[in-house]
Amino acid sequence: MTAPDSPAAEDAEWVEELARSWVEVYKKSATTLALLRIVREHGPVPAAGIAPRFAEATGWTLTDRGLYRTLRRLADSGVLHLEKVDVARTGAKRQDFALTSVGRAYLQRIERELV
Repeated sequence: MTAPDSPAAEDAEWVEELARSWVEVYKKSATTLALLRIVREHGPVPAAGIAPRFAEATGWTLTDRGLYRTLRRLADSGVLHLEKVDVARTGAKRQDFALTSVGRAYLQRIERELV
């Protein structure tokens, strides 16, 4: 007989699937929150400086593609300001991100909703 708090094998598999699904949704939402907090604290900050801070804050890693895609989405929605800055000695451009007034209000609203 299975203990009341130990699911049967087929239920355990379903619980595992539910948990995996929840983690994926949570990580997407939490990624936005973590990125906005990093930009608020360190901005304007180059994209390359965000990834290590993100890993330190969350324990998760982001691919460069995922990081840039999320930052561009936030910039396109008016939450982040993107400025291309000349890099000394190379002439290359780097992307610095800062919160806009909309971004600050958005982040404050999200933080008020957190339990």
